[in-house]
Amino acid sequence: MMKKLLIILAAIFLITCSGKEEHADPIPDFTSATIEGHLPSLSGSEIKLEGFDGLNTYKISSADIDALGNFKLTYSKADYGVGYLISSDEKPLFIILSGEDIVLEGEALSFTETIQIKRGKENQWFEQYAQEHPKREQAISAWMYLEQLYTMDSLFAVQQSTVQDIRTEKKRIKDEEAAFLAGLQKGSYISWYLPVRTFISSVSVIAQYRQEEIPATIAAFRALDYTDQRLYKSGLFKDAIESHFWLLENSGKSLDSVFIEMQLSIDAMMANLIKNENIFNEVTNYLFDLLERQSLFQAAEYLALNVLNEEACTIDSDLAKQLESYRAMKKGNIAPDIHFAERTYLNGIKQSKISNLSSLNTPYTFVIFGASWCPKCLEELPNAIQKYANWRNLGVEVVYISLDTDQTSFEQAVKNYPFFAYCDFNKWDSKVVKDYYVYSTPTFFLLNNKREIILRPNSISQMDAWVDWFLIQGNKK
Repeated sequence: MMKKLLIILAAIFLITCSGKEEHADPIPDFTSATIEGHLPSLSGSEIKLEGFDGLNTYKISSADIDALGNFKLTYSKADYGVGYLISSDEKPLFIILSGEDIVLEGEALSFTETIQIKRGKENQWFEQYAQEHPKREQAISAWMYLEQLYTMDSLFAVQQSTVQDIRTEKKRIKDEEAAFLAGLQKGSYISWYLPVRTFISSVSVIAQYRQEEIPATIAAFRALDYTDQRLYKSGLFKDAIESHFWLLENSGKSLDSVFIEMQLSIDAMMANLIKNENIFNEVTNYLFDLLERQSLFQAAEYLALNVLNEEACTIDSDLAKQLESYRAMKKGNIAPDIHFAERTYLNGIKQSKISNLSSLNTPYTFVIFGASWCPKCLEELPNAIQKYANWRNLGVEVVYISLDTDQTSFEQAVKNYPFFAYCDFNKWDSKVVKDYYVYSTPTFFLLNNKREIILRPNSISQMDAWVDWFLIQGNKK
């Protein structure tokens, strides 16, 4: 019964998320609609209606709440999707902008328990679901815990009738949820939005307590079409990207299997993204940054090569440079040699001890690209200074490449650096910066004695973890 129910849920997810409902209605043909409200606790303050465009928000309209607490806002067909009201209490209230006129009342947006939707059917459904769904989710999780207890613990396993009662109640709750969703007006925005919002928001619970639902949830994520304007205007755009890859990373599989699953997900996303060049660039840019921040470099490299090889869309120039660094400077490639032209510094003193990167006679070289004007560099470099003596004893030399344009600023910044520092004062036009496809600071490369790239860490702490694992722990084995 449970397996059958999961198959049904997976089918609902796939149909809903892919936007392939039969007889789905287009965006309603309306010019403008209104939102009227009564919030006496916010009288005299401004209230704004904001909407979503992919990863960004924008202002739709605003009004002053009068002395009696009344206000009126408008929105248009271009805002079709989800918006939110926000005022001086800075507590957003999410609203379905489906073309219907909306009337609400309550004390203030921060007192959500007082807010009532007096007019606007889709928003009334939204309000009802927002109240009932969390209770169902809590009950399902509790019953699943008890089911596991009564089936796996010998103290309770003999109570077969209790197990059956638990499963019956679980099915009743899920049927009740499915009936509510099925009862929504076909083709309405809310009938698409609620199932998508539900599976995105339940990802952490599924990963922790309901692992049997992971395959269906991943399938639903892969079915999402990011060029679908319903998703683009939903406020779920960023959450969908992040939750998708978070679930893959936390699915309980081996790291190699996780990367294979991420490649499949990237392929599924690309298939739809090529239909819209702007959204293609927006999603791939954000996803690439997300994968790098999470140190999922293998997946980031796959995305980079996939995007660079895509002929159907033109890539933004900044994104292209960022992605090209993965093709030219990926692990296993040989990094270009660096000619220092007698401009290296050690402890702030100009010297000519090394003329080229290749002249360093150490097993490893850690190359840092940074600048005195880079806030993140100012956070990271003190950590490198602190770790340097230990790294150097283990065979790791450090070379700092500065993107400064002012010699005084550079010399002041590196006066306490115990490792080599170099700057040609050409910033992004520097030959070494271009040779290494550096597009942001700080950027790090770990090279072996053949200048082969063996790691592209995203922080000093990640570099130190590599040292600990491979040079310290490895020597103990």
